[in-house]
Amino acid sequence: MRNALILCTANSARSVLGEALLRHLGKGRFATFSAGSTPRGTVNPDALTCLERHGLSAEGFRSKSWEEFAGADAPKMDLIITVCDNAAGEACPVWPGHPMVVHWGIPDPASVEGDDDARGAAFDLAYQRLERRINAMLALGDDVFEAEDGKSRLAAIGATSD
Repeated sequence: MRNALILCTANSARSVLGEALLRHLGKGRFATFSAGSTPRGTVNPDALTCLERHGLSAEGFRSKSWEEFAGADAPKMDLIITVCDNAAGEACPVWPGHPMVVHWGIPDPASVEGDDDARGAAFDLAYQRLERRINAMLALGDDVFEAEDGKSRLAAIGATSD
């Protein structure tokens, strides 16, 4: 089993969706976590509703700092995926074990204003984009983590237009 951390600035929407999706789609291949550089402190309710709408559990998620995963006692990460534009340019901590770090930018559904339908559509789009990217990663197989070009192959998934 590999450890994967999905990062975003607030850890309230995209990173939570990514954590839930990788846990579900990975079928036991990954222990998944999410965090943020400046966590909001609460998970966006629209993210939890989106998970439920797609048949995934919305239980147990919380908005937390990436500092929980940077210390010596934290689980050793194999993969860190940043999912928002802000996180791509931020100075990340030095992660124990030096995991692969890749960026898969996803537009922020939490920034969409409007009624439940408009917000729901934005969250569904983020969910679908993350689902496609995670499925593409899983299709590469576990060997990608040891491959010389593994990081570039994983990073290329985030560069695809969807």
